Amino acid sequence: MFGLTNQIRRCAVSVPSNIAEGCGRNTSKETIHFLFIARGSLYELETQIYLSSDQNYLTEERLKITLNQIILCKKLLNGFINYYRQK
Repeated sequence: MFGLTNQIRRCAVSVPSNIAEGCGRNTSKETIHFLFIARGSLYELETQIYLSSDQNYLTEERLKITLNQIILCKKLLNGFINYYRQK
């Protein structure tokens, strides 16, 4: 459980950290690169959440709530990526 918890925290912290780093870059291309890294971390987080559920660390209700939040974050991040692609 400790390993899974640690990995979830690392993924969750990685998302906003990469968004922030991307926004601090000089070009849209560099920004997009870090936004894609953030999106990858979201997919990794989603996998860790499914694993947590498989191990019965999460209730079905908590799983649904968390996955809905991850989906919302993916949509927001994809919108951000599309915005920078148009620049």
